Amino acid sequence: MSYITLAIATGRTAKRAMTFLEKAGIEFPDFHNNSRKLVIYDTTKKVRLIFAKTADLCTYVEKGAADVGIVGKDTIMEETPDVYELLDFEFGKCQLVVAGFPESDVQQTNALTVASKYPKIAEQFFQERNKRIETIKLNGSIELAPLIGLSDVIVDIVETGTTLNQNGLVVLDTIADVSARLIVNKASYATKTDDIQSFIQSLTKVLEEV
Repeated sequence: MSYITLAIATGRTAKRAMTFLEKAGIEFPDFHNNSRKLVIYDTTKKVRLIFAKTADLCTYVEKGAADVGIVGKDTIMEETPDVYELLDFEFGKCQLVVAGFPESDVQQTNALTVASKYPKIAEQFFQERNKRIETIKLNGSIELAPLIGLSDVIVDIVETGTTLNQNGLVVLDTIADVSARLIVNKASYATKTDDIQSFIQSLTKVLEEV
């Protein structure tokens, strides 16, 4: 029996994605909060699910280790994989922003120092505005960087803005709206067209019911 391989990013995306899949009638009996399994199958054995680190997921799909994947738009923008982006799940909504102190001058003549786990996105955003920057790659607690003088501003994901507010930071500019997306390997879409389209139709029905 043929199946498609679906990659899901670990963490909050996984929990929301699994809830969405259940609504679409795609259930994984071996999935539970305490499970450490990295590969599981749905009840029909038509979908093989693998769990991947967010930073690696696009690579799995682009290289064909997974046929399809569910990952945030921010990761797609940063990794720029050669894949099809076919569906917006409309969950995990947040914004990718430039943030800093209210008095931060992003138009200053000197190069800005920008801390982010999205250096490519930051560089492209400021390059389009003819602004020279130095990027510092960080992987966590990005808001700390301007507080200790490591950077002038940050580029990061903001959902509620609570962490920014509690640390005296504000949104200075919005780069993009972000949500979870479905990406598809190009070769898989050609060789497993019917299976992938059937999978997408099941997901689309859920979106239409919202």
